Amino acid sequence: MAKSRLYFASARNTKWLYQDSLPGKFERMLSTFDFERYIKKDEWVAVKIHWGSEGAFRPIRATFIRKTVDRIKAAGADPFITETVRIPGLDYLHVANYNGISQETCGAPLVLADGLYGTDNILVASGPIIGEVAVASVIHDVPAMVVLSHFKGHIQSSFGGALKHISMGGVSARHRAKKGAGRGGMHCLTPDRIAWDKKLCTFCMACVEVCPRKALSIEKKKLRIDENLCWACGRCARVCETGALSDPIDPEDFQRRLIEGAKGVLSTFEKNKIIYVNVMLDIQPECDCMPGADVSIVQDIGILIGDDPVAIDQASLDMVNASAPLPNSLASDLGLKPGGKLLADLHRPDPQFGIDEAVRLGLGSREYEIVKLDEC
Repeated sequence: MAKSRLYFASARNTKWLYQDSLPGKFERMLSTFDFERYIKKDEWVAVKIHWGSEGAFRPIRATFIRKTVDRIKAAGADPFITETVRIPGLDYLHVANYNGISQETCGAPLVLADGLYGTDNILVASGPIIGEVAVASVIHDVPAMVVLSHFKGHIQSSFGGALKHISMGGVSARHRAKKGAGRGGMHCLTPDRIAWDKKLCTFCMACVEVCPRKALSIEKKKLRIDENLCWACGRCARVCETGALSDPIDPEDFQRRLIEGAKGVLSTFEKNKIIYVNVMLDIQPECDCMPGADVSIVQDIGILIGDDPVAIDQASLDMVNASAPLPNSLASDLGLKPGGKLLADLHRPDPQFGIDEAVRLGLGSREYEIVKLDEC
């Protein structure tokens, strides 16, 4: 398979001129990249981003969203900024504004891809494990999309990049009728659910507070989980410091389902209708959906753009793995060294497994060539 071409702008700024700043370089990189090949005049174009959470203050900055929006407009298309419901829709719109993502700052309206209640979606065939996924209606119907992904760590897939973004971000939390077709089906399809050991529980309420779906409650010294609300993300087990909660999610099975979800979302687009941008800044160890953000595990690297989600994730992963862990970060706490498998060592699941699965399903190529901005 031929190598996928990726364009790269480094986060380093050594000349102290606007054109040498990362926003300036990103602007030039966007103008160099042939957007007109992927989007047509007057087309509606989704700019898919993660809006972050209250407390998780490191999503992609409005500066880079705005420049992406402006480039789409320059191509004659009409962009909007979209995301799927992770917390109640109206609350999520408030969170976006709280994190500086709004029409005023980014230059395009914000649209919830699966509606205020997260149930506006369409079942799409995905693969043998999940069967079907509930793709958000707006993402299903829009003709073109720019996937603007914050590359970072993730507890279950080791990293979140383009593939995870289009999968978890393009699929709704649940379908009105079909159980397991939503985001929860990608997290866990086994009949086993979160296990609770009362003997280890201190009733600190951290699990109740961290649940984005308000599915947990503690009544009369007993943990209750509303299965109709729970999407099996495992966040409650993640924050339990005593080991009282454990989840049955197998990392490799999770990554298989994740990639099947990505395949389902991608199947709703014609060829050459999606552009991918991976932003490698504020590379924190956890997802932006957590209610907090740790310091970066490595120094800011820069921004990649291309049309292959597998190649852009492989290149981003390679760049992070080659970087030196920053002091006073989770990576340095664990004594990790550069040149190894930094994100795999950080979270234990091997992120290469998911990328290889994406190749197996025909979603792209691991092979890439990088064109640096000054070589364009």
